[in-house]
Amino acid sequence: MSTLHLTKLQRWIVLAIVSSALFLIVVDMTVLYTVLPQLTHDLAASASEKLWIVNIYPLVMAGLLPGLGTLGDRLGHKRLFVSGLAVFGIASLIAAYAPVPYVLIAARTLLAIGAAMMMPATLSIIRTTFADEREHSLAVGIWASVSSVGAGMGPLVGGFLLEHFWWGSVFLINIPIAVLALIMAVFLIPNRKGNANKKWDLIGSIQIMIGLVGLVYAIKEISRREGSSTIALISAVIGIVAIIFFIRHQRKSSDPLIDFSLFRDSRFTTGVVTALLSSFALVGMELVVTQRLQLVLGYSPLEAGMYVVFTSIASFISGIFIGLVLHRVDKMKVQWVCLFVSGLGMGAFLLFHNGNIILQIVSLMILGAGLGGAMTTASNSIMLNVPIEKAGMAASIEEVSFELGSALSITLLGSLSTFVYTASIVLPEGLSVPPVVQDSLDEALLAAENLPTAASSTLVELAQSAFDKSFVVVLATATIILWVAAFMIRAATLRTKIKGNTHS
Repeated sequence: MSTLHLTKLQRWIVLAIVSSALFLIVVDMTVLYTVLPQLTHDLAASASEKLWIVNIYPLVMAGLLPGLGTLGDRLGHKRLFVSGLAVFGIASLIAAYAPVPYVLIAARTLLAIGAAMMMPATLSIIRTTFADEREHSLAVGIWASVSSVGAGMGPLVGGFLLEHFWWGSVFLINIPIAVLALIMAVFLIPNRKGNANKKWDLIGSIQIMIGLVGLVYAIKEISRREGSSTIALISAVIGIVAIIFFIRHQRKSSDPLIDFSLFRDSRFTTGVVTALLSSFALVGMELVVTQRLQLVLGYSPLEAGMYVVFTSIASFISGIFIGLVLHRVDKMKVQWVCLFVSGLGMGAFLLFHNGNIILQIVSLMILGAGLGGAMTTASNSIMLNVPIEKAGMAASIEEVSFELGSALSITLLGSLSTFVYTASIVLPEGLSVPPVVQDSLDEALLAAENLPTAASSTLVELAQSAFDKSFVVVLATATIILWVAAFMIRAATLRTKIKGNTHS
């Protein structure tokens, strides 16, 4: 396959269309963060249901992306992109009017299916549209900036809508954008035929989804106050076995969902690692920060969204700047430097989280600048180091990295937060409250509404103090992970240079 022969204006119009769809996808990843307390209250969702409402979206996406990326290579990426937009719009309507938590979880699952159909197509269409490396780097820089800005704008969009409407409006707003993007895509994106001889591995896609869901559920179950170690063990075994079967199945397949030989290229591998950990850090930070701002500090949803938007602004600027210069610099070096800078920003924010707000905002901007540069470089490293006929596969691997990073962040950091909160809250004797107050701050605040004033104040103070301890542990963990990743990629960069010098 060769890249499409379009005018410069046509190429950038195509980028605008796929970027608008990407914006919807990533906004829905984080839009619930500021809405979650109100949503939890209105639907009377339990701590487990709340976690699934947030987590099912990135989890299902991660499971489906490998299969749908290669399906796009077979059917044509435009066809899958347009179909995904239609599914996403319908799912948004169902989610907006969900009467109970389980309907919302089902709608979020359908949203994830539509998003998984679109996401590999966005990068694959860019890969086949922009032939020039400089233009491609800039296009991917814009794509990555839209991705990080969308994730950062989610809490702000959710907060703004919740100030004026009900929580379902955060899904309803998707519909007009999806319809407009769908119409433009049908008429303006060129229709490139796929490779009809390429097989689609439905079995492999199911295997990887079972593996991911099993492992995540095991982590979630073991972290619950009344979690069953037996259920967690069974779930973990099912997940591990499914992943083992998936790997064996892929190695035997003539048309694998994931070609593991791609990982022999250190540039490709470090790109995947950087994408995963950038998403892990960003989503985990936004989840605990927006919850703390509202439930501990008393910010409104809109105020909480405005607070974290500085991370997105810095990420957007950094992503475009890196995209402009990336064709002239060592991509692996940029990745580890950006991850290290991200860790500095995260650590500084942790240091100043109870201090001067200007220092907090500066810290968030340093974090955002590092993550924006890291995401842009990761995307380029992945997409430019595979043959163009495997663009869909490469795009799906990259987006699995981003979505898996998000899912793992919500699960691992969310579970860590819950574990520390539960371990830290010590209720005094005589305080008659339901056991669920030890599961989450949301449920403690909900229970406090039905207590006498003195008891209510005691419970709120204890619960908020316990949450603050979990907040510190989560951000410290994320900081350490970013720095460890930076040094690992730096070591890989040095090894690559040594090998290059040896061969030359």
